[in-house]
Amino acid sequence: MENASSVKEFVLLGLSENEGVQKIFFVMFLFFYIIIVAGNLLTVITVISCQHLNSPMYFFLCYLSFADICYSSVTAPKMIADFLVERKTISFVGCIAQLFGVHFFGCTEIFILIVMAYDRYIAICRPLHYTSLMTRRVCGWMVIGSWVGGFVHSTVQTLLIVQLPFCGPNQIDHYFCDVHLLLQLACTDTYAVGIVVVANSGVMTLSCFFLLVVSYVVILVSLKSQTSERRLKALSTCGSHIIVVILFFGPCTFIHIRSSNNLPKDKTVAVFYTVITPMLNPLIYTLRNKEVKSALRKLWSRKVFFSRSQFWVLLGNYLTIAYRRCH
Repeated sequence: MENASSVKEFVLLGLSENEGVQKIFFVMFLFFYIIIVAGNLLTVITVISCQHLNSPMYFFLCYLSFADICYSSVTAPKMIADFLVERKTISFVGCIAQLFGVHFFGCTEIFILIVMAYDRYIAICRPLHYTSLMTRRVCGWMVIGSWVGGFVHSTVQTLLIVQLPFCGPNQIDHYFCDVHLLLQLACTDTYAVGIVVVANSGVMTLSCFFLLVVSYVVILVSLKSQTSERRLKALSTCGSHIIVVILFFGPCTFIHIRSSNNLPKDKTVAVFYTVITPMLNPLIYTLRNKEVKSALRKLWSRKVFFSRSQFWVLLGNYLTIAYRRCH
């Protein structure tokens, strides 16, 4: 569909216009992004490399970590590079692509979290049927369904924006492009589109969060009849999921459930669910899981990971490339 917009690029105001603060943010968020990529990639490698981590829980965790890497990579590299330039611009096509990526990977992550909750429900509430219900084939279809669901959701969001005209202004008071922000810049009445956006994003997020809460309440209630040993083991695995769900859904729901016409500044909240939560996920699942920690020790002893010298060489190359792109 051809867009009738006269705007060919948008100007991102970023997190701060203060030069000194931007330099501090560059170092801080570059460090965060390295942790995101390294931590989640480490989780993926650990699950794939260790044969005893072959249960559905780790199968889903592997895809959750992969989605985290993709999700942060849609916004973080651009944000980090923009800290080094005075005029932070993004093309119209790049803006739409960023919007699509944020909703695609974010929604996929939501569906994977729901699948993980269902896995825990079957494992704890119906343990005798677990192996027959959670087969490899079923798990595979659940993951495929999560990615397809994310694609459908993001396609709807993107099409709602692409068909709108943009004739100025072109400044976005944020560090990435999102639906609500672009609705405010459209040169037409966006009330109806805003309602559809809230229904597609906000209601979906709330309903998924409600589904997750109900599933974990059922799990916690069923634990009363379990032995103390099984109860502690179940709480250990469910505790990680509950923490991740709260960290991700809290800020995400706050952003997407409101009308775009009454949108206050929410860049700090967005940083939380696009950067902080993906960074914390590997730590939450690793620090609370003895099997993963044991697998990590075995991988370390087999020297699967990069040596320290290789790590600093790769980090130096990344900083050099980022600097050259911005100058």
